[in-house]
Amino acid sequence: MRIAMWSGPRNLSTAMMYSFAARPDTAVWDEPFYAAYLAKTGLVHPMGDEILAAGEQDPKIVAARCVGTTPDRRSVFYQKHMTHHMIEGFDRKWLADVTNVFLIRHPARVIASYAAKRENPTLDDIGFRQQAEIFDEVCQMTGERPVVIDSFEIRQNPEKALRDLCQDIGLTFDAAMLTWPKGPHPDDGAWAPHWYGAVWNSTGFAGAEGDIPKLPDEFKKLEEQALEFYRKLQH
Repeated sequence: MRIAMWSGPRNLSTAMMYSFAARPDTAVWDEPFYAAYLAKTGLVHPMGDEILAAGEQDPKIVAARCVGTTPDRRSVFYQKHMTHHMIEGFDRKWLADVTNVFLIRHPARVIASYAAKRENPTLDDIGFRQQAEIFDEVCQMTGERPVVIDSFEIRQNPEKALRDLCQDIGLTFDAAMLTWPKGPHPDDGAWAPHWYGAVWNSTGFAGAEGDIPKLPDEFKKLEEQALEFYRKLQH
């Protein structure tokens, strides 16, 4: 089984990757298209030089690997994809050959977390628009609505959320998914030192999230824009 987990940044996506990586039957790949995205757009990101040096910059090669031989002969290949990395011009036909899952989080939580790591986020930075676009493409390709899981539900009751997710995609739940070793993971991307501090200090999912944060006025418009796409995937 090849699982493509689609989210924007700061969506509990790294913790989910660590969760699946804890399964003995699963290989993981951290943000496969990141280097190709930076090479194509020329955007400046934290640790950009390291990302370009470490990653495959040809999106066609990346896509072929996503549907190719599963690493280490594992039966499950979990791919942590950022929706904003799938820019115009990157072939998406390979999405028909993987199990697509969409990981969502309330925009206010995403924006508050992202802004603490990188200044002045835009709608394209946080991936909500692209997530809805990819969701629609998968619906059209498969004729079915793909699985959507909200990070709030995972934090509230990790075992139930993961059991439900596994059932929905036809995978046997493994209790190993609830914990992982503290510290960096061997499959972390080159950008991990900048972004993964919290998950490195964890050994499992954090407790239930509190109230939705109230954002500064400068982010209110961005939140409103993102909410439209978030609500679309919620229903």
